[in-house]
Amino acid sequence: MKPRYQVSRAAVELIKRFEGYRMKAAQLPDGRWTLGYGHTLTARAGASVSEQDAEALLLYDLISVAHAVNEHAYAPLNQNQFDALVCFAFNIGAENFIRSAVLRRLNEGAPLLAACEMEMWRKADVEGERIVVDALVRRRAAEKALFLTPPDGAWVAAPSPLLRPKIDYDAGRLVPSQDPAAITTSLIGDKAVALREGGSPALMDVGLSASEQAAAAVGARLEAILSDETAFTPTPIPELAAPTQDLIMPESPAQAAAAPSPFIYATPQPPVAAAPVAAPFQLTPDEPMAEPALPPPPVAEPVADAEPSGSLFNLSGFSTSGSGESAPQEVAAARVQPHAFGGVSLLISLGLLGLALFGGGILWNLSVGAVEGLSPIKMFGWGASVIGMICFATSTYLLMRRLGDPRPIDEN
Repeated sequence: MKPRYQVSRAAVELIKRFEGYRMKAAQLPDGRWTLGYGHTLTARAGASVSEQDAEALLLYDLISVAHAVNEHAYAPLNQNQFDALVCFAFNIGAENFIRSAVLRRLNEGAPLLAACEMEMWRKADVEGERIVVDALVRRRAAEKALFLTPPDGAWVAAPSPLLRPKIDYDAGRLVPSQDPAAITTSLIGDKAVALREGGSPALMDVGLSASEQAAAAVGARLEAILSDETAFTPTPIPELAAPTQDLIMPESPAQAAAAPSPFIYATPQPPVAAAPVAAPFQLTPDEPMAEPALPPPPVAEPVADAEPSGSLFNLSGFSTSGSGESAPQEVAAARVQPHAFGGVSLLISLGLLGLALFGGGILWNLSVGAVEGLSPIKMFGWGASVIGMICFATSTYLLMRRLGDPRPIDEN
C-alpha cells in the first residue's frame, strides 16, 4: 500500500513566506475575499485574523491539497518532494496540478523533469496582461530546490574538474523570452491590488483587454517618437531659378498644431530672368560681343525642267484642270514635303493586282470544284483570293487618302 504523507513544517514556512500575511480581509479582483495566508474559503468583508489563526486556516486549507497530491501521485516520493508538490499545488490550485505536466512527468518516473516543469508556471494576469512575474520565478525556484533536496542530505558529487558544465541548448524554453516583472501587492482600502513597479495602476479600472492595452501602448509610443522629431527646412537647389513649390516644415510645435496639414506649401513665384554673363574672352565691358551669324535657311530651287503633261496624273504635280501646268513654287513645296505613301500610279497598280489575284483565286476554285474537302489546290486558290482582297483594300484606302490631301503630289 502506498504511504500517505503529511505536510511538514518546511512546506508551511515556505508557503507563509511567499503568500504573505493579511490581517484584514481584502477583496480580490474576481469578487472573492482573502485574509491570512491566502485563505479564501471563509473570508468575508470586515473580517480580521491574527497570525496564529491565519496559520491554523492555512493548515486547514492544506488538508485538501495534500489529499490531492497523495491520491494522484503514484510514484514513490520522499518528504521534501511531497512538501514541494504541496506548495506548488497550493499556489496553482489542485485542479491545475492534476492536469499539469509536473504530475504527468512524476508518474512517468522522471522526477527531475517534473522539477523542471515547475518553472513553467511563472506567469500571471496583471493589469490585463499576462506577464512573467518576478515573485513567481523565485517561488518556483524555491519549490524546485526543495523538491531536489535529498531527505538525508547526501548530495551526489559532481566535481568540476571531472564534470565541466556545458550549455543545454535544448532547454531554451526554461528561460523566459521577456524580462520578469517586479510586482508588489498592497491593500488600497478594502481592495487587494497587484501593482507593477513603474507602471500605472489606473489601467485596472478601465476594463480594457490585453490587446486594447497593447494598442494603446503602441499609440503612446508613436506619439512620443513623433514629438521628438526635429523640424528641418530643405535646402534650395541653386540650379533652379524659382521652384514651383517649396516644401517648408513647421519650425515649432505650436506652428505644427496650427497648420491644417503636416506640410506647408509656399505660393509659387514667377520665374526671374537670369542676369547676362560676360563672355570669358571679352576685353572690356563696354565692347559688345558680336553674335555669331546663323546660316540662312535653305531655299528650295525652282524646277525649270518640269514639263507639263496633259494627263490627270503627272510627274510634276496634281492638277484637276487637265492642263498639267504647275508653278515652280508648288513643285518645290512638293519636294520639301513629300507624301508618306507611294505614287498614285503605284497605288493603282497595286489595286489592279489585288483584283487580279482575287478574281484568279475565285476562278481557280470554280475550275477545281469537283475536288472534295480542303485540298492543297483549293487552299492555294483561297489564299490568292485573300491576298488580292488585302491588296485591293490597301490600295483603295491609300489612294483615297492621297486624293483627299490638298498638298501637291510628288511621284518621285
